[in-house]
Amino acid sequence: IAWPVLPKLVQSMGSGAISEASSTYAVIGVLFALAQFMFSPLIGMLSDKYGRRPILLISLAGLSIDYLLTALAPTLFLLGLARIIGGIFGATISTANAYMADISSSDDRAKNFGFIGAAFGVGFILGPAIGGYLGEIDVRLPFFAAAGLGALNVLFGYFYLPESLSRENRNVLNLKQASPFSALRRIASFSMLRPLLASLFITAMAQRGLEAIWVLYTEFRFSWSLADAANSLVFVGVLYFLVQGFLVGPIVKKLGEWRTVSIGFMLSGISMFLFGMADAGWMTYPTIAIYVLGSGLGGPSLNAICSKTVQPDLQGQLQGTLNSINAVAVIFGPFLAAMVLAHVSSDTPIVHLPGAWFILSAVIFSVAVALTMNSARKLAIASESES
Repeated sequence: IAWPVLPKLVQSMGSGAISEASSTYAVIGVLFALAQFMFSPLIGMLSDKYGRRPILLISLAGLSIDYLLTALAPTLFLLGLARIIGGIFGATISTANAYMADISSSDDRAKNFGFIGAAFGVGFILGPAIGGYLGEIDVRLPFFAAAGLGALNVLFGYFYLPESLSRENRNVLNLKQASPFSALRRIASFSMLRPLLASLFITAMAQRGLEAIWVLYTEFRFSWSLADAANSLVFVGVLYFLVQGFLVGPIVKKLGEWRTVSIGFMLSGISMFLFGMADAGWMTYPTIAIYVLGSGLGGPSLNAICSKTVQPDLQGQLQGTLNSINAVAVIFGPFLAAMVLAHVSSDTPIVHLPGAWFILSAVIFSVAVALTMNSARKLAIASESES
């Protein structure tokens, strides 16, 4: 509901120019991501110590407050402050992933992570449609709606969500390890994780950049309205629901997690190139299908591989660290994408290439494919040696 409308809210508080809105939106995105980067490992460790349920409820309450402050913010300064609060409490995904790891066996972990993506897809079916409709009435109205739903979600979780982390699997809270740098060093000590963390970072940077500029880019490139952009996101949601709800489990079972990640990254890279070359709005829809298939398969499989490398009492810390990596990607990806869009949409671009960010993202996914395939090869060699 709220995310697709945020660039328009930023645009409404400035001159209205796409280039200026892109630059301002990039700075606000950096504030959100910095807060998420700093606090995600701590929140993950808190969920390892006190359980997933209370951390999820606190995070949801914080996000509800963030949406309310965003709706009321009269200046860009206060809007930035609201996004900092959102970054601090934006740990619902990492804690939900840790929750899913708690209740999953090794064989069905990728499939169950896919269910989280399917739930995300349902939100993307309903959210942008509601946000686009409400945003046409008043650009702040979607944020009030999101705040209200966030509060209802807290109540739902309080009465219906059971705890997933047993007391024997809880960890001791060590605040010295709660910094994102300490957590990253500890998780990266697992040698198999290092290339995967690198792949996660660069692909997340490309994806977060796409998400950040989509509404403004489609206005610039195809003269889309907010409703047009919202309709495309509804299409994204339908496909995510289908791919992650029904395809991830069978495909991973047939191909294995490593091969599924590689194929997912390949499809995502192809779709990014096609996005960059599209010169008509209708062309984005078949390309979206390729993109969602790739990211929908690759994301849960990569998460499942990572989660298998650590013990149960570190799942929250792992997911918090993965969220911090994503937060760093949110710092660089949207900022760079917005700067690229600000340049190509200006009156005097050095190179006239409207889809420049997407072409660069295609290269990024090619690097991720190489990293993943190399890791899979090393794992196969190590397994043969042990045999």
